[in-house]
Amino acid sequence: MNKPRILTIFGTRPEAIKLFPLIHALEADSRFDSRVCVSAQHRSMLDQVLSIADIRPNYDLDLMTEGQTLDELTARALTGIGKVLDEEKPDWVVVQGDTTTVVAGAIAAYYRKIPVCHIEAGLRSGDIYQPWPEEVNRRAVGTFARLHCAPTQTSADALLKENVDPACVHVTGNTVIDALKWVTGRIEAQPSLASGLVDLEKRFAGKRIIGITSHRRENFGEGMQNIANAVKRIASRDDIAVIFPVHMNPNVRAVMNEQLEGLGNVALIEPLDYPHFARLLDISHLMLTDSGGVQEEAPALGKPVLVMRETTERPEGVEAGTAKLVGTDTETIVRETEHLLDDHEAYALMARAHNPFGDGHSSQRICDLLAAG
Repeated sequence: MNKPRILTIFGTRPEAIKLFPLIHALEADSRFDSRVCVSAQHRSMLDQVLSIADIRPNYDLDLMTEGQTLDELTARALTGIGKVLDEEKPDWVVVQGDTTTVVAGAIAAYYRKIPVCHIEAGLRSGDIYQPWPEEVNRRAVGTFARLHCAPTQTSADALLKENVDPACVHVTGNTVIDALKWVTGRIEAQPSLASGLVDLEKRFAGKRIIGITSHRRENFGEGMQNIANAVKRIASRDDIAVIFPVHMNPNVRAVMNEQLEGLGNVALIEPLDYPHFARLLDISHLMLTDSGGVQEEAPALGKPVLVMRETTERPEGVEAGTAKLVGTDTETIVRETEHLLDDHEAYALMARAHNPFGDGHSSQRICDLLAAG
């Protein structure tokens, strides 16, 4: 009897981080024939994760082009992945999350009646423009995936409310916790993997470090300006330092460089590879972010998260107390950050709150579900 062929498709750094533990598990499991296709919708940031996780794709579509529009990227991803599916004829297609690669890969599989396994299924913000276009991408895949691997019961309940067959919905936890445990173990065994922040750690010794990430499309323009202004205000304190890996998108870089470059206790640095980002989470006192993944990762290391968005498709963190929505209003960001800096009890409540997103064993659960068909 032939082993079921599993084709895992992804294209961005966050997808790669959340899928490499599952790919490792699939490759180590004698029940499967595991294959990998990357769209490379993000090129260099994706390659960093492939390298550290030792993932060698069977197909690399190399789709990234400068200034690409969403419709151009979607069209190229749909046709490129379709050709791979015609060649591979997999028994399952696995996608993760909500990117353009996810929706294109899932639709290409649907067109060929190949069942889709959707990892991190069921996240909903309730606003089709926040996050944009990810909210609609995720909802679309949720209408026809065969296997929905929800990270939490809240996510599973969202799918059930949309009349998804309960037999197809399973709470598996989030594979990002698997990934974080793997990489922190690697760093502990080989500290040189994340030694690139040592100079900054020495430079900011004695200060509480605030880690910042910001890249969401819906924050481009006024929102990004407000975030930069807030960081500038917060950085006027002598007792803190800011480490800010600045996203490569010019809508982010131009604003942050203009507002923050040259400030003594602000380090604007290049995007970090995964081990160094895990190290940043570890040394940070708290995180300010508009990212989805950081809302899941930082609490696993006991770090409070202030979410610079108006809504989140990860309400579990807010409900558990590990994260707080602060939006993109400058005054609100400054006020909530200083509250955590100055109120030790408020900080401790967030730092000690239970992380609702997983236990580090999600990949094995997903393998067992795929094997069961």
